[in-house]
Amino acid sequence: MDPILQPIILFFTGIIAGTESGLFGVGGGSLMTPVQFWLYTASGMDSTLATRLAFGTSLAVIIPTMISGALAHHKHGAVEWHAALPMGVAAIIGGFAGGIAASYVPGHVLRLFFAIFILIMAVRMVWHIRECSECEMRGSVIRFLITGFFIGILSGLTGLGGGALLVPVLVLLFGYPMHRAVGTSSACLIFSSCGAVTAYVITGWGVAGLPPYSIGYVDLLTFAILAVTTIPAARIGVRFAHSCSGRNLQILFAIMMVLIGLSMLVSV
Repeated sequence: MDPILQPIILFFTGIIAGTESGLFGVGGGSLMTPVQFWLYTASGMDSTLATRLAFGTSLAVIIPTMISGALAHHKHGAVEWHAALPMGVAAIIGGFAGGIAASYVPGHVLRLFFAIFILIMAVRMVWHIRECSECEMRGSVIRFLITGFFIGILSGLTGLGGGALLVPVLVLLFGYPMHRAVGTSSACLIFSSCGAVTAYVITGWGVAGLPPYSIGYVDLLTFAILAVTTIPAARIGVRFAHSCSGRNLQILFAIMMVLIGLSMLVSV
């Protein structure tokens, strides 16, 4: 791989992933992870090491990206902090547990499970399209804690932020309007990613074959190139999100979920 071409690819990947993050309240790992995996393996890295490094680095990039997106959504009044905070606290624990488990569970099993589940949720999202600015939102602290914990586990296991599952859960189970589900998801993913990244740093500490300037399974050089573009791009995505109706945003989100699910099935 041309050493000049690699940062260019990462730069444009960050722009797209950051816009996706702000628009849909997801981490952008569905794009960043496969691109990093391809770049690492193209340079001759072992596929298992490349997978874990791509997961850990993507999750690290998600943290500042989601902070940028959540703050922008907050300005639009689209973050329900009473839900985001308990889910986020539980997601820290879940993300850490998922990150540890990812060192032991076969990757193809994770991708198959996640792909099937996300395709089912995409179909449910299309069947459950609603247009309302003030839906009757439900949920208790206990339910938010349980939801956050499992979203955190999936975040750590798959290297994704978890928003691709959290947004439909908020819409379908908790009755959130689409814009508030996206904004609340953005805030929650800050916490889940922190827990997962901690696990990837610990489990990758001292592993042979890591790139220079790595902390565990987090490649700091790749992190810097991606983050410098995802952070401002997330705010662009938020503007796009709030220029769309809830119905159109939900349709776009369902399409994104189908694309993620199919790409994961192909890679199994």
